[in-house]
Amino acid sequence: MHSVIAAAEERMTKTIGNLKEGYAALRTGRASAALFDRIRVDYYGEKSPLPQVANISIPEARLIVIQPWDKSLIGEIEKAIRSSELSLNPSNDGKVIRIAIPPLTEERRKDLVKQAKTQAEQSRVAVRNIRRDGNEELKKLLKDKELTEDEEAKNTEELQKLTDAYIKKADKILEEKESEIMEV
Repeated sequence: MHSVIAAAEERMTKTIGNLKEGYAALRTGRASAALFDRIRVDYYGEKSPLPQVANISIPEARLIVIQPWDKSLIGEIEKAIRSSELSLNPSNDGKVIRIAIPPLTEERRKDLVKQAKTQAEQSRVAVRNIRRDGNEELKKLLKDKELTEDEEAKNTEELQKLTDAYIKKADKILEEKESEIMEV
């Protein structure tokens, strides 16, 4: 019953996608436009994602320039950035907002690595839970005589291989994020 495997793979792919998304919001010592993906700006009564109301550019490794398409938004954008969990200090000249990314302290880097490891572990647990759900579904199909014992064993093995592959992906993504965070 490959639909069980396909459904599990789809859920595992989403889990890894969520991990990558979570990592994009983790601030490293390097400027990244992805930091602002989760920031919402009040735009004519609607909470809009910052990238939809402004151009975000990285002219230097530690500088971010945000240019709103509507100049009247500059105060709202600045307020949204200041109230975010990014701990950044924006300054504006009436046309653009500039944000200097300060280098991270050793202590802050270690905290970020800890956060990254926690997120990766949550993803690994989620992948294992998806495997468990898939195995339960396979057992149910076997009990309902929709699968033979051989098919159930083959699918269980397939599900385990899938789980191992996705856990490896989570580990690799963590490793890359860790080295990015620790880079001075």
